[in-house]
Amino acid sequence: MMQDGGRTFSLDQGSHRVPPDRYSGTAIVLHWAIAALVLSTIPLGWYGATFETAAAQSATNIHKSIGIAILALTLVRVGWRLGHRPPALPADYNPILRVIARVSHALFYVLLIVLPLSGWWMSSAVPMERHPFGYGPLQVPFLPVPRGWASAGPAHAMHVNLAWLMIGLVALHIAAALKHRFIDRDGVLARMLPRRA
Repeated sequence: MMQDGGRTFSLDQGSHRVPPDRYSGTAIVLHWAIAALVLSTIPLGWYGATFETAAAQSATNIHKSIGIAILALTLVRVGWRLGHRPPALPADYNPILRVIARVSHALFYVLLIVLPLSGWWMSSAVPMERHPFGYGPLQVPFLPVPRGWASAGPAHAMHVNLAWLMIGLVALHIAAALKHRFIDRDGVLARMLPRRA
């Protein structure tokens, strides 16, 4: 352990300074739950949109249900975030990377809300037979939006384009996490990992 300007740091095996700050347990659980749902719903959405089989329809329905779960958990996470300041990045962190981190995190929040909403809108607006989705007896109601391709088409285009943006952002996020862990070794990734028993 060492102190610098009133802040206490620990030293890892590479003698890099590691801020002791961590995300709260609630934030960690929400982060990994949302991450798991996002990583599972992307292939389900692709499969459901690519094939016309009963299995593909089932995958689409699961994709929709997961999307609603992502939306709900994200709203909880936003509420939690407003009342709990996240740990600060290391003081010597690259200013450009600091801006990129803030912008990418803000974009994540936007996508995690807008993507499910655009999919929900699309499912509610399609002019053909609509397939209900949800969790057992808990069916998700359709949004009171205009029905027809003039409404569903733009929602579909938004959903697909934002999905590609999400895929790129997830890849960037994973690459950044690996960089923090294996190259920078600055302890930033450890702040979001569950504590070892």
